[in-house]
Amino acid sequence: MGKPSTVTAYLRALEPARVEPMTQLIETIREALPAGFDERINYGMPSWVVPHKTYPDGYHVDPTLPLPFLSVASQKRHVAVYHMGIYVDAKLLAWFEAAYPKHCSTKLDMGKSCIRFKNPAKIPYALLGQLCKKMTPKQWITRYEAAVKSR
Repeated sequence: MGKPSTVTAYLRALEPARVEPMTQLIETIREALPAGFDERINYGMPSWVVPHKTYPDGYHVDPTLPLPFLSVASQKRHVAVYHMGIYVDAKLLAWFEAAYPKHCSTKLDMGKSCIRFKNPAKIPYALLGQLCKKMTPKQWITRYEAAVKSR
C-alpha cells in the first residue's frame, strides 16, 4: 500500500489509538487557521500550505512545491506539530512557551522543527488552536521571505 494521498486516507491508515487525537488535532487546525491556507498531504503528512496561486515562488528548496506552513504527523513515539511560523517569529515563540504551562502539565518538548507530544491524551488543543490563529498567509510570507533573505 502506498502513502496516503488525502488527509482522510492518512487518518484511516493510523493505528487505532492515534485516530481520535489526530482527528481532533486536524479539526482544531481546520477551525483555527486563517483563510488562505490550503490543506493537503505534503511530505507524507497532513499539511497546510500557502498555494502557488497566492505565492507563485513556492518553497525555495523546491519551487514546484507550495510554501509549507504547518504539518502534523503521528510518529512512532509521539504526535508532532510542525509550525514553521513559530521558528521565524521570536515573539510568537515566546508567547507559545509562556502559554504552554497554562494549558498542559507536561514539559514542553520542542525540537528544531517540531513540537512533540509523547502522550496524545495531553495534547493542548485549545492552545494549538490559539497558535494557529496568530499568523495569516500574508504574515507568513513576509516572515518567510525575511528568513530566507537573512541566510
